[in-house]
Amino acid sequence: MAPAGGFSAAGPSASPPPARRRFLATIGLGVAATALRPASLRAAGANDRLRIAVIGCGGQGFSNLSRVAASPDGNVTDITVLCDVFEPSLLKAGELQPKARRVADLRRVYDHADEFDAVVVSCCEHTHAYATLPALKLGKHVYCEKPLAWNVDEARRVRLAAREAKVATQMGIQIHAGDNYRRVVELVRGNAIGPVTEVHVWVGRAWGRHASSEEATRHGDIVAAMERPTTADPVPAGLDWDLWLGPAPERPFSTAYFPGPRWYRWWDFGNGTMSDLGSHWNDLPFWALDLDAPTAVEAFGPPPHPEIAPASMRAVYDYPARTLADGSVRPALKLTWYQGTERPPQVSDGSIPAWGSGCLFVGKNGMLLANYGNHMLLPEKQFEGFVRPDRSIPSSPGQHQEWLAACRGVGQASCGFEYSGLLTEANHLGNVAYRVGRKIPWDSSAMACPGAPEASAFLVRKPRAGWSLT
Repeated sequence: MAPAGGFSAAGPSASPPPARRRFLATIGLGVAATALRPASLRAAGANDRLRIAVIGCGGQGFSNLSRVAASPDGNVTDITVLCDVFEPSLLKAGELQPKARRVADLRRVYDHADEFDAVVVSCCEHTHAYATLPALKLGKHVYCEKPLAWNVDEARRVRLAAREAKVATQMGIQIHAGDNYRRVVELVRGNAIGPVTEVHVWVGRAWGRHASSEEATRHGDIVAAMERPTTADPVPAGLDWDLWLGPAPERPFSTAYFPGPRWYRWWDFGNGTMSDLGSHWNDLPFWALDLDAPTAVEAFGPPPHPEIAPASMRAVYDYPARTLADGSVRPALKLTWYQGTERPPQVSDGSIPAWGSGCLFVGKNGMLLANYGNHMLLPEKQFEGFVRPDRSIPSSPGQHQEWLAACRGVGQASCGFEYSGLLTEANHLGNVAYRVGRKIPWDSSAMACPGAPEASAFLVRKPRAGWSLT
């Protein structure tokens, strides 16, 4: 076993002991399991050809397409439908999959539902739910890029639809499949630092609304626009701008929105850094501490802008004490999110290493600092000679392969929509609190902020004519 002064993702291999903790049931790879699916879904056994439709073929979509089309385990996938509103992206994907049907409008993909068993959704955030919900209602397996949906209402609809469909689902939090996160979860749940009452999560990315174009440039932002463009730019050849807008309010085309990821800082299309990187970084405490719905959220930052998400802000979540499924008790917890120039006090005062992005668990008996690839117990001197617990969470073949295996009835994907839907809701609530401008209580069962009726406008959106989630 490895000493614990400073850990890296690498470490000595060890045979996992018998399943003795609640989280083994949620991983499932390497553990025999049968994925439930409605009778209407075409059977796909472990060695059957799995037919996949891909919605969103550019950027991360092309990467997802490439990964699900590959078959490192010897199983075969057929990409039967490709969909994108930008013809050059569709043509590039078509070169990789020349036999696939090509469609521009994601709503028309489901006119050919008998041609596929599963769907990969990689379009822009504001159309995720419109691509995902029809698939679930038809009993199709779904892999959806993060964040799962554009707002709380959409995330809730997708989560409940997945629960009803009983199919294989996965949200694209690729780092969740890495060994480093698994070792951190084992340490937290193994009580290495005692009961955890604080978590600090920070990311250095500063994309969004800045005080000036100069500040945007200084932080490496790719777009300096601070207000909604007042003039229309020529629409790029091959882009169907009306389809790209989808359910969002109509507006003229501008290069401030397209190509991606420029759109993601505009509230009509995305939710800034919180919903994007929050999917990756808040995933670690969500997993390690079995988090679900906060009871209150408060956010701090510059005055909210009606059009653009902030470059820098912080949000504080209150999670109540509760008894977990295995009988253990999770104490009340305060989780603080920081983005852009915001940092935890432990970074500012030099009591922990000044990593550009990180996650700090504060427990009764010490602290655990982690990022994507490394983690360390602090204070280091206190943990000299510490013997880490045996590995109990199996390694993953990768998020895409987890999902493909689950589609074939082998194991379960680790970021299914039941889990990732709650994570997405919580991330969105940080932005809701920021935009409301005061602390909001959260009643998850009612999907409402009691005493803060102004929050409702940020929880639900009426889509543009021609688009519907029902």
